[in-house]
Amino acid sequence: MRQILQDLRGGATFLETVPAPLVRANHVLIRTERTLISSGTERMLLEFGQANLLAKARQQPDKVRMVLDKMRSDGVVPTLQAVRGRLEQPVAMGYCNVGRVVEVGEGVSGFAVGDRVASNGKHAEVVCVPQHLCARVPEHVDGDSAVFTVAGAIALQGIRLAAPTLGETVVVTGLGLIGLITVQLLRAQGCRVFGLDFGTEKIEHARSMGAQALDLASGADPVQAAIEYSRGRGVDAVIVTAATESSEPLRQAARMSRKRGRIVLVGVAGIELSRAELYEKELTFQVSCSYGPGRYDPAYEEGGRDYPVGFVRWTAQRNFEAVLDMMADQRLKVRGLITHRFSLERASEAYGLLARGQQALGIVLEYGPAAAEAGGSAPHGSQASNDSRVRIAVAADTTRTPTVGIIGAGNYAGQVLIPAFARTNARLKLVISAQGVSGVQAARRNEIEEAGTDAREVLDDPAIDVVVVATRHDTHASYVLKALAARKHVFVEKPLCLTLAELTEIRAAYQRAHEGGGGPMLMVGFNRRFAPHVERARGLLSALTAPKAFVMTVNAGRVPAEHWTQDRAAGGGRILGEACHFIDLLRHLANAPVVGYNARRLGGRRAADAESAMITLEFADGSLGTIHYLGNGHRSFPKERLEVFCGGRILQLDNFRRLRGFGWGAFGGMRTWRQDKGVTACVQAFVDAARSTQRSPIPFEQLAEVAELTISVDQALAQHC
Repeated sequence: MRQILQDLRGGATFLETVPAPLVRANHVLIRTERTLISSGTERMLLEFGQANLLAKARQQPDKVRMVLDKMRSDGVVPTLQAVRGRLEQPVAMGYCNVGRVVEVGEGVSGFAVGDRVASNGKHAEVVCVPQHLCARVPEHVDGDSAVFTVAGAIALQGIRLAAPTLGETVVVTGLGLIGLITVQLLRAQGCRVFGLDFGTEKIEHARSMGAQALDLASGADPVQAAIEYSRGRGVDAVIVTAATESSEPLRQAARMSRKRGRIVLVGVAGIELSRAELYEKELTFQVSCSYGPGRYDPAYEEGGRDYPVGFVRWTAQRNFEAVLDMMADQRLKVRGLITHRFSLERASEAYGLLARGQQALGIVLEYGPAAAEAGGSAPHGSQASNDSRVRIAVAADTTRTPTVGIIGAGNYAGQVLIPAFARTNARLKLVISAQGVSGVQAARRNEIEEAGTDAREVLDDPAIDVVVVATRHDTHASYVLKALAARKHVFVEKPLCLTLAELTEIRAAYQRAHEGGGGPMLMVGFNRRFAPHVERARGLLSALTAPKAFVMTVNAGRVPAEHWTQDRAAGGGRILGEACHFIDLLRHLANAPVVGYNARRLGGRRAADAESAMITLEFADGSLGTIHYLGNGHRSFPKERLEVFCGGRILQLDNFRRLRGFGWGAFGGMRTWRQDKGVTACVQAFVDAARSTQRSPIPFEQLAEVAELTISVDQALAQHC
């Protein structure tokens, strides 16, 4: 299929051939009929992409601080590579989609194949959308109207926050697509509406909807004009739907408001307000979040968990439905907002309008029969089809071994893990990603032959010897079991699994695969033990017989509670998801099994800081290791530090850049010009072993030991929350 993407480095939009997504639980699969380009939001994305690096940095000062902190702790080269990697990942454009349901996922209710639906799907021929971000289109609402549903919900949510009542005076600043829909919805509620913007065409649109409007280009004072329209009392509410870096719209809103008036920001504007004006009038200021409650909540969107209507009357989906009902009743008329219409093949012309700054409101893209069928040409793809697997223009090199299939192309996989496999001279045959876009980009950058969206094709392809699993943590065990059953070597990004029951299944599957000798390798991506500093440290420590004391300090930093890694079901939490790295590292350096452990969270049973924990390990040789896994530090401090005390000597490793020795005679230390956590060496060791059918670089017994220990530690910490 074909999809519109934007290159963040230069801002260009292009039509890319990508594999069609598969339906997922709590989602519906939709074949697109038409989409709407948001002239405000998507113009801002174009401008951001076209800006140079300095201009991009000015627009995102918080991210600049993060980059500077990372540069201080990790070095210049890794930081620049990380920034470049983010900018090389294209953005999927669009959020206003109308089409027909072709498949419903497990857990979906209220939708059936053949339903015509409006959703926040992208500009793509086939989209997979959460059921709660879809709404069925009433029979008498045509597609040209229904495509405005999501834009209408954005406007409606801003109005709900402003809470206008019949007869109140409301100012709408910014009469673009969202602003004009806001005007209509306010008029339908019986409000007196005063619109502000530049340009006679927008002003005439607002007036045709029954609003009073002022062209800001006339030079008239908008504050005075709004106050006069309110009969000298000051307006009841101001809804700002403009897209500007200036804070002037909000300053004007404060000055034209009555005492205890309401200001709602729906668009994008500078937020430099005068406290005096807010204070003296006791004004309320609120920023509206997208379509309504539930947006950006993983439980609502991905998990399919609706909010009880008795407590949250208007969710994102219910706002979609309300907008469609208004269209069905002819109280919301949006077809007149369509100013341009293009076929999908001519999408570049549509974005050219925005790039040139031409006046445009509703730009509709049509997906006709030709666009829905296989065939045609696409600038960045070999063919346009709706298959779940597409060929990338790379000739197969069957002389390379082993042949690798990769499941997962997220940030870490795309920027770190897949490039590491590409450097091994293995044959990279297929990469899988859920939505297809990241897989295609990973394939192009790393000379992978094909990209797809169906993980079964990696497991079932007889030419693939090695399966790389880089998906969300809750899927790791399932893919490992399937790969072992298919007698394929497995490299799984940590963790191996999330539960002891899964570990029991993996142990049994591994034993079955090795009955009679031979069998596939299983490897977990514990790369830190392959770092050059760690290898040197282990060599030095191997000559000593005295017990060792390890102090591992991890400045992990905070992760938002809503991030998928914090979800116990999907990510398992940070101990299972990341602290396992350091348990394995100490196990490797001690070169002895763990015979005891103790674990406590910071704050004890009160769990004052649930992201921070202290883990103590006791090894069979008498060594002790302590892992301080801390989420309450500052990102400017290096993330990882290891100290080893043994026999009157000390080793100190700082952030995998510098190893220092104290009391080691001729060895004073080693330093690498860039941070090296051992990913490349780890992957190379695995590929070399797969190529020569050697044993896994990490014995299965140690992988199982670390997995069982990490799960036990996590359970112990949970009991002390």
